[in-house]
Amino acid sequence: MILPIVAYGDPVLKKKAKPITPDYPNLSTLLENMYETMYGASGVGLAAPQIGLAIRVFLVDTSPFAGDESFSPEEQKQLENFKKTFINAEILEEEGEEWGFSEGCLSIPGINEDVFRKPVVTIKYQDKDFNTHTETYTGLIARVIQHEYDHIEGVLFTDKLSSLKKRLIKGKLTNISKGKCSAEYRMKFPMVSKKR
Repeated sequence: MILPIVAYGDPVLKKKAKPITPDYPNLSTLLENMYETMYGASGVGLAAPQIGLAIRVFLVDTSPFAGDESFSPEEQKQLENFKKTFINAEILEEEGEEWGFSEGCLSIPGINEDVFRKPVVTIKYQDKDFNTHTETYTGLIARVIQHEYDHIEGVLFTDKLSSLKKRLIKGKLTNISKGKCSAEYRMKFPMVSKKR
């Protein structure tokens, strides 16, 4: 089932999410719904807070980037085959020299800005069966993981912009929170739902 994506301005997007246990109700259905929602919105990642749940769960599927010729054939192959569910994730280390890349977010439609992140990330997480893994990722995969991880920490990519950039997009962000934006997918707007 495709779920509505929570828009910028909803308090759930600024909350630090809570860990879950294997007895979390209907987890496999939730994960199926999250994948369906992400694909329905043409996303490469989706975190539980984006569907209104303050829990430490996010998904990543970088295959839409696989055809991008600005990446080497080896990188394209990695991007094509990377699909993962992260539960109770914890970033252990971010390394290397920060690099900029234009990021967007399903909760903030129509805004893309360069965000600087470190190129190497080591993350400890549980998979859908609650097996624990510690893995290191690089490049665009690392970036998508960092972006989604930020969501479960209550951080949005717009929080990482310079104060000047933040001022320049303030009006657009306010409009998104009021439902004055267009997206190709269903959204839930905080300001709109309060007015009945």
